[in-house]
Amino acid sequence: MFFCVAGYGVFTILFGLSHNLYLSMAALVLVGASDMVSVVIRGVLIQIATPDEMRGRVNAVDMVFIGASNQLGEAESGFTGDLFGTVPAIVLGGVGALLVAALWAYAFPELRRVDQLTSSET
Repeated sequence: MFFCVAGYGVFTILFGLSHNLYLSMAALVLVGASDMVSVVIRGVLIQIATPDEMRGRVNAVDMVFIGASNQLGEAESGFTGDLFGTVPAIVLGGVGALLVAALWAYAFPELRRVDQLTSSET
């Protein structure tokens, strides 16, 4: 999961710095792919690690935060784009993703060690 988030950051930076249409399109495909894989892994980990009696409530809270993060991310992108310019804002977003992946991998070593999507690992 952390590799996917880091990949998202790397490919976002590549997109922001690219001046080639084909490289930019490939970077965007890889941004989407790495984001999709990390979303699926996070969703599965939440379902596996949550006790049966709490699964609906945890999923509801998760969905609220995901919805809110999309709206906040769009506003943040607009603000940073206006403040710094488009390319620096894109690169800054990629660097932010890399920092978050590194910090969370350090802060949650048990999550970093999960290598199989089974309930015995969580």
